[in-house]
Amino acid sequence: MGFFDFLKRKQLNEIKQLKESLEKYTPIIDIDKEVESKLQDFSELTHQQSIEINKTKEKITELSSKYDNSLEIYKNLRTEIGIYESKLDLIEFGVYEPIYDFDKSDEYRNEQKRIIELQKEMIRSETAATCTTNWTVDGSLAKGRASTKRNIKLVLRAFNGECNSLIIKVKWNNISQMKERIKKSFEAINKLGKSSTVSVNYKYLDLKIKELTLEHEFQLKKQKEKEELRAIQEQIREEEKAKREFEKAQKDAEKEEKNYLTALEKARKEIVELTGDKHHKLKLQIEKLEQELKEAQEKKERALSMAQQTKRGHVYIISNIGSFGENVYKIGMTRRLEPTDRVKELGDASVPFRFDIHAMIYSEEAPTLEKELHRAFENKKVNMLNSRKEFFNITLGEIESQVKETGIEAEFIKLPEAIEYRETLAILQKMNSIEVEKTIEQEIEDKFPSSLN
Repeated sequence: MGFFDFLKRKQLNEIKQLKESLEKYTPIIDIDKEVESKLQDFSELTHQQSIEINKTKEKITELSSKYDNSLEIYKNLRTEIGIYESKLDLIEFGVYEPIYDFDKSDEYRNEQKRIIELQKEMIRSETAATCTTNWTVDGSLAKGRASTKRNIKLVLRAFNGECNSLIIKVKWNNISQMKERIKKSFEAINKLGKSSTVSVNYKYLDLKIKELTLEHEFQLKKQKEKEELRAIQEQIREEEKAKREFEKAQKDAEKEEKNYLTALEKARKEIVELTGDKHHKLKLQIEKLEQELKEAQEKKERALSMAQQTKRGHVYIISNIGSFGENVYKIGMTRRLEPTDRVKELGDASVPFRFDIHAMIYSEEAPTLEKELHRAFENKKVNMLNSRKEFFNITLGEIESQVKETGIEAEFIKLPEAIEYRETLAILQKMNSIEVEKTIEQEIEDKFPSSLN
């Protein structure tokens, strides 16, 4: 091989190597072009996605708007339905706050009559409902006025009929409903009368609302008067029982006093003629009779005093955990000579278990003490509507502290005995235990029949 052949071969190898390198690094040479292409594709994809996102956002906004509108429609419809439902949602409408504050139910009736007279006056003066157009019929204004009067009469008759039926139905728990229904009736009737430009006056609507309110508050006051009358009657019955007790105690004490006086008179006559041991024994007997006479006279005086002093009595604190649970106490008052008799009566038939007495406080001003305690725990009454229900959701410690604040020292029994309740629980527990044992025995017998034979 010559030198030139060697150079030629070398040159060919270099050319081959160069070609291979070119092939190998061709992507690197075209990378700018590739990057530009990829950026363009990414830009187009981003643009498309941006369009899709905007469309989605618009759809979400549209759906959100539709949802809000639908929710508002639902709420309005629910309110509309609620107005005509028989039950009232007290949470939605709130606790009723009285508008009028008359002392007697008759005063509500008198005010209601005055309001009805104002309504009649508006009808007579043709201001209850009005027409804003001077209509003509067959070119006649007179016929137009006659037609308008008929329309006004029909509108008022419809509205008054609706109002009267609602006022009759008003109860303690539906006043807000009835007001809303009167307003809805007002709106509906005025809408029907719009074509003839006849409408009921807002002032007339206001008078109807007042009439409804007065009827409602009249019913409330009437109920309260009934409760107060029941309380008075119960107090009278309690006073009569106490009076009979006092009279009986007084008669018994007078009988005892008479017997002791007779026995004393006889003993004093006999002692004059006796001497020695017999004289001494009779003297001791006379001393005993004198003491017994004194006690009988004190009983008589006490019974007479209790009968004459209507404010003397006992304030009792009682509980019934079997019937009402823990921390529920009744604070009441009795003028009975034996105050526990009153507590026994309360636990006779109205509750499943007997009451436990935690305190029996004698006071010269028992009604005043009872009222002070009731007033102190006003916001803790179990029944907020009926003041005759003297049950309070409090602790015994709170009652004891309040009694001390009045300056009275009283002994309190902390734990309720609740014998019947606790024995009932024990019986139920035992019954339950027996049932469980029977169930277990039955299961064992079912699985292993031979084990019990």
